[in-house]
Amino acid sequence: MIKWLARPADYLPVWQDMQAYTNLRGADTPDEIWLCEHAPVYTLGQAGLPEHVLNPGNIPIVHCDRGGQVTYHGPGQVMAYALFDLRRIDMYVKEYVTLLEGAVIDTLAQHGVEGACRKPGAPGVYVPDPDGGAPAKIAALGIKIRNGRAYHGVSLNVAMDLAPFLGINPCGYEGLRTVDMAACGVQRTPTEVGDALAQNLANAWRRRAWSTT
Repeated sequence: MIKWLARPADYLPVWQDMQAYTNLRGADTPDEIWLCEHAPVYTLGQAGLPEHVLNPGNIPIVHCDRGGQVTYHGPGQVMAYALFDLRRIDMYVKEYVTLLEGAVIDTLAQHGVEGACRKPGAPGVYVPDPDGGAPAKIAALGIKIRNGRAYHGVSLNVAMDLAPFLGINPCGYEGLRTVDMAACGVQRTPTEVGDALAQNLANAWRRRAWSTT
């Protein structure tokens, strides 16, 4: 099931709802994808280092249980929370990360953003910097696996205020440039992009599940 949450969504209650859903799951509980745009927030992963938060200003900081370091969520960015049972289809974490990244790359290609790629050793999706230089990050990934079941997910920057990324070392990388689809010359709404991303996630998940039956 794919559903949009009310927008803008406060981070903390969504995180708590994901935990509750995962904790109460049974063997036959359906997988879900939750889409949202968050109210402005910095989130630090489970092993996140506070020194990567440089200048948060008035933006709240939440230390959560996903993997990864620090990132920013805010309006104009699509957050796709994938509540998937990996154990049910015998999927390993590395393969799952590849699936999430692939769905983002497919979504960007569908909307005309060229050159999206992975970066070895740095989860997420990157695109050519519109101003030249090293590839810039357009999508961040952070997941949590509990009893074989995944929650958290992936964020894709569509058309947002990118200034808050200057207040952190994005994903723990000093000087990493963060861009959105608008900066790449592609004008889309978060709803359009979110719907496409969720469908690509669902399709990739179904293909993998069918391959095990």
